[in-house]
Amino acid sequence: MGYQDGMSEVMVVLCTFPDLPQARQIATELVEKQLAACVNLVPGAESHFRWEGRVSREAEVVAIIKTGGERFGAMKRALIELHPYEVPEVLALPVAGGAEAYLGWVVRETTVPG
Repeated sequence: MGYQDGMSEVMVVLCTFPDLPQARQIATELVEKQLAACVNLVPGAESHFRWEGRVSREAEVVAIIKTGGERFGAMKRALIELHPYEVPEVLALPVAGGAEAYLGWVVRETTVPG
């Protein structure tokens, strides 16, 4: 499916947040708990969507989360639990390739010893 390093694959997960402080808080927690190796926060996104029968437009922060495939399930659960939205965007994309050193780093940073 994605990059294979032994048994782990690398995933990129996209998620949006209502503001930068909440995005930073959750990003920090995901990295501290080794659920993500890296989270890039991109403020200034404008999202257009249909919600509860209306078309809406909101300013959001896009998070680009890099994690090892073995940690994806735990990362997803934590992200949904911590997220302020009723239905948070959590889209997982398998990584088909990339710089081997970087992909290896993602796997190492999200591998819990033991």
